[in-house]
Amino acid sequence: MILPNQLTVLRIILTPVFYLLFRTGEPLFVQISMGVYIVAAFTDWYDGWLARKFNYITEWGKFLDPLADKILNSAAFFAFVYLDILPLWMVIIIVIRDFLITGLRAFADYQNVSFITRNSAKWKTFLQMAFINYLLFVYTFSITEVIYVGNEHIFQILMGENIIYYSMLFVTLVTLYTGIEYIYKNLSLIKRMFNYET
Repeated sequence: MILPNQLTVLRIILTPVFYLLFRTGEPLFVQISMGVYIVAAFTDWYDGWLARKFNYITEWGKFLDPLADKILNSAAFFAFVYLDILPLWMVIIIVIRDFLITGLRAFADYQNVSFITRNSAKWKTFLQMAFINYLLFVYTFSITEVIYVGNEHIFQILMGENIIYYSMLFVTLVTLYTGIEYIYKNLSLIKRMFNYET
C-alpha cells in the first residue's frame, strides 16, 4: 500500500481515538483528543500533497480519502452532539448528505462516469472544517483552567448558544444546498448509472 493510502487508513484509525477521548469531557483527555484530531487533519493535507506531487493516485485512494474525511468530520460533529453543544438533527442532515454524495461519487468512479463538481462543494467542506476547528479549540480552551480563568467572559461569548446554533444552522443549510445542487447538476448521469446497473 502506497504512503498516501497508509496515511488515509491512519486517519480512519485515529478517528475513534479522537472521538472516545473527546467525549469524556475531561480536560486532559480533551486536550489529547485535540492533538489527535490535528494529526488526523494533517494526514489529510499531507496525503493529498503526496498524491499530487508524486502522482500517487489510485482508485482505492480516490474512494478511501474522501470517505476518511467524512468519517473524521462526522465523528467530530457527533462528539459535539454528545456533549450537548450541537443539535442532533443538523448533524444528521450533514452526515446523510455527505455520505450519500460520497457513495454516489464512488459508484460513478466505479462505472467510469465523471460527475460535475462545483466550487460550492469546496466552500461547504471549508465551512465544515472551519466550524469544527473553531468549536474544537474554543471548547478545549474553555475547559482548560489555566486558559479559562480570567477569560470567562470571552469564552461565554465564543461558546454562546446563539452563536453556535446559528453558525451550525448556516453550515447545515449550505451543506444541504450543495447536496441538492450536486444531485440536480448530475441527475442525467445518475439516471444513466442506475439504468446501466439495472
